[in-house]
Amino acid sequence: MAATATRSVGGLPSGLAICMTPPDMFYLPELVTGGLVWILVASTHVQPANPLGWVMFVSVFCFVTTLVWALVFVAGCHKNAPDFVYHALAALFYLSAGVNLAFITFVMKSADFRIYQIDIAAVVFAFTATLLYFIHAVLSSMRWKNL
Repeated sequence: MAATATRSVGGLPSGLAICMTPPDMFYLPELVTGGLVWILVASTHVQPANPLGWVMFVSVFCFVTTLVWALVFVAGCHKNAPDFVYHALAALFYLSAGVNLAFITFVMKSADFRIYQIDIAAVVFAFTATLLYFIHAVLSSMRWKNL
């Protein structure tokens, strides 16, 4: 018989049940906000390249790693892994990227108001992603401690 949506391995959800459990239901919002940061930063003029390069690295790295980690959970191959370590690291990365992006947006204040608005939106989504990853890390660490 096909795998059910509520199957769990060692107390951790797998399959589509990850969409309904408190720490793991943050995967989709993390992917959406991280993808939006990636898209918004990529759609503007990349000047100066170095700090915005860090923002791009963080958004792409966290997007791909979160996608892979979510697929591992969906497949049920997680084996009680301490995923809070990754989410705490991602929150720290996004915090540093958000601060860099906010500073560059404040300093540059592009003559093109549309670019400035896109940069502000990217800053908002970067800090939203930071909050989501932080909440996910806290809830995952509490779950891991209780396993």
